[in-house]
Amino acid sequence: MTHRANGTFTVKMQPQSPAPADGLARYSLDKTWQGDFVGSSHGEMLSGGDPAKGQAGYVAIERLTGTLQGKQGSFALQHLATMDAHGQKMTIVVVPGSGTGDLQGISGSLQIHIEAGQHNYTLEYELP
Repeated sequence: MTHRANGTFTVKMQPQSPAPADGLARYSLDKTWQGDFVGSSHGEMLSGGDPAKGQAGYVAIERLTGTLQGKQGSFALQHLATMDAHGQKMTIVVVPGSGTGDLQGISGSLQIHIEAGQHNYTLEYELP
């Protein structure tokens, strides 16, 4: 059975040094989650391209720890995103085997929607 969780999050991105290579950047991610998932996450992002011109991409991985609709534990998310003149493409999935506690065996995907500067999420997930 697929479940749906919605809410908001705030994110703090800090550039990390040294960059992995010329033309790439590395950031630490710290997020605070509210809504159907309450908790925090920490991770790392690598990016490349020219975001000022609207042409870039990033990959990231982060571990979320907290309570998802009454179930406590943690799990990891894997991000893959690009943007160009044709728009944005973003895929964020729950990393298989990353669930702990009540969230052991979790699978699914997350969508991010940014409206008026507010980060909103929808997590569609399954638990065994």
